[in-house]
Amino acid sequence: MPLSSSSGRKTGSGRIKSMGSLPPIVEPITQKVDEASLLKLFKSQQKYLNFFFQNLDLSQTLAFTQTLLNSHGTIFFTGVGKSGFVAQKISQTLTSLGIKSGFLSPVDALHGDIGILTKEDVVVFFSKSGNTEELMRLAPCAKAKGAYLIGVTSNAPNLLMDLCDLNVHLPLERELCPFDLAPVTSTAIQMVFGDTVAIALMGARNLTKEEYASNHPAGRIGKSLIFKVKDVMKKQEDLPVCKEGDLIMDQLVELTSKGCGCLLVIDDYYHLIGTFTDGDLRRTLKASGEGIFKLTVGEMCNRNPRTIGPDAMAVEAMQKMESPPSPVQFLPVVNGSGVLIGIVTLHGLVSAGL
Repeated sequence: MPLSSSSGRKTGSGRIKSMGSLPPIVEPITQKVDEASLLKLFKSQQKYLNFFFQNLDLSQTLAFTQTLLNSHGTIFFTGVGKSGFVAQKISQTLTSLGIKSGFLSPVDALHGDIGILTKEDVVVFFSKSGNTEELMRLAPCAKAKGAYLIGVTSNAPNLLMDLCDLNVHLPLERELCPFDLAPVTSTAIQMVFGDTVAIALMGARNLTKEEYASNHPAGRIGKSLIFKVKDVMKKQEDLPVCKEGDLIMDQLVELTSKGCGCLLVIDDYYHLIGTFTDGDLRRTLKASGEGIFKLTVGEMCNRNPRTIGPDAMAVEAMQKMESPPSPVQFLPVVNGSGVLIGIVTLHGLVSAGL
């Protein structure tokens, strides 16, 4: 029998049905999100969140927050599914504030991880129903280790309440899901609750901006509060320096090769006299024409440039560059005696993540 050149076969309707590795025929997507329906959903979610705020028991929340604040051990958070993700996030938030915290997997805990618990620790159970099987198995074991147990649930009454030392009810009118099943509103209020308590702890512990930044050294906030000018500046061997008696045209290589967009004019003792930028070069060329060949850097330099000290914060350098009357792209760095020791550039600050 001769082989057919077709890679498909005819169906009863005469259409060719794809076979083998050929992709199937994809029907065009006709579904659309209706703007009015979307707005209605957001307003509904807002309504459900307002229900939470209006009905939250402040006395329970205060007791919960004070318990965490008074803890001398580690505050462990646990949960299953979506509540577990929230528990992990809240734990990470507390850790970033310098509070000893961790996530305790309810499954792994029953296979050895519970060994980390001590009588000084607090275990916070996040659960919408309060009847989750994995948490029901974990709670008595954690209790046996002497830990203090707190249940944070939305459905009441529930089985977890009888096993915990403290219970917090998170009021939930209903889930945004049309079937009232998918945990979207319940996890939202868990997150709002946990994060708000975290900020309350931050205030009660009088955490300073510098202390917070020290816990985030790789982030923009941390860098802006930790890095000093001396940490991000170019040092002497990389500086585009010249003397005031040097001819402008003799210093073009120095002006362009160091990537700073300027010349730093110094005396024999490395005191900063002024700056000459590539913008100054263009303006001088336009005004002097061929006369530029006879002009010295000292004749055309700015003798009153903005400068900064090495111990100033890097973010201060950024602010100084952007300040009136017009922004600049660099700041010479001088010590208390006016000696040039470096230069900090806008490009360098941005590259450092500031």
